[in-house]
Amino acid sequence: QVQLVESGGGLVQAGGSLRLSCAASGRTLSTYAIGWFRQAPGKEREFVAAVNWSGGRTYYADSVKGRFTISRDNARGTVYLQMNSLKPEDTAVYYCAAEDSTPYRVVVADVEYDYWGQGTQVTVSS
Repeated sequence: QVQLVESGGGLVQAGGSLRLSCAASGRTLSTYAIGWFRQAPGKEREFVAAVNWSGGRTYYADSVKGRFTISRDNARGTVYLQMNSLKPEDTAVYYCAAEDSTPYRVVVADVEYDYWGQGTQVTVSS
């Protein structure tokens, strides 16, 4: 069983930056494909970014492309989401998820992920 823990959320003004982290208790994340998703109040959960196990492949939602960067440090067992030029519409609870069946891929569909964290709140004020 993998327990994921997100951190780094908070309140920031529009145009600001935050870096989210995703780590696992019990096991290292180095053998998992990882994704970040978000859910705003009253909206469905949506894909944000994904990275394969090595960090060599990444994929982004169009809404964050050019502003967000997903990366991983397998030595530390941590995956990051660097968020720059934040907008009020980025306000949401952000979740990381892990997939262990095909870690060489980037995984976009939330139904393919096996483990989820509890989420961290990101609020962007205008």
